[in-house]
Amino acid sequence: MELLKQYFNKISPLSDNTWKELAPLFKQKRLEDHDFFVEEDKLAKEIAFLETGVVRAFFTNSEAKEYNKQFFVGPSIIGAYTSLLTGKRNRIPQQALTNCVIWTAKFSDLERLFAKYHDFERLGRKIAEHYFLEKEEKELEMALMNATERYLLFRKRFPNLEQLIPQYHIASYLGVSATQLSRLRSKLQNLEG
Repeated sequence: MELLKQYFNKISPLSDNTWKELAPLFKQKRLEDHDFFVEEDKLAKEIAFLETGVVRAFFTNSEAKEYNKQFFVGPSIIGAYTSLLTGKRNRIPQQALTNCVIWTAKFSDLERLFAKYHDFERLGRKIAEHYFLEKEEKELEMALMNATERYLLFRKRFPNLEQLIPQYHIASYLGVSATQLSRLRSKLQNLEG
């Protein structure tokens, strides 16, 4: 719980009064590798603080091929935002890729606090802005960078992730095949060493 408080305060400080009302809303849970935090075609009701572990957000096309949209590495916030905001069924599941410790809260409870505490509303806005900017940046990377540039940026952004998750997840995130990623990694290893 202390890490959650530090994480929030780093983004936008919360008063003691806000924290006293906010803290009891979060409950610690665990996700095992391959467990879903939110599934496809279900209504999302919770948001979570990912304390430790790795979660992926992905979608599946009509041929049942999966595409990793985003990786969340603790500490981070996870949740099916579109479903939470619109009340529609979720289209982008979130699944643990490692064992995870999370702190969950009902989104409706958090929304009530947004109206009561301006510092908490500001925190929520800053988190939303962060994810909006991250989404736009990823879209630009996919459109404007080649596979090598995207891979190098991935390694910089997620320095230890390659040791934690299967390579096919990374390939999917980068928009390349597993074979292409393998070739790319070999080429870079030869250049680096």
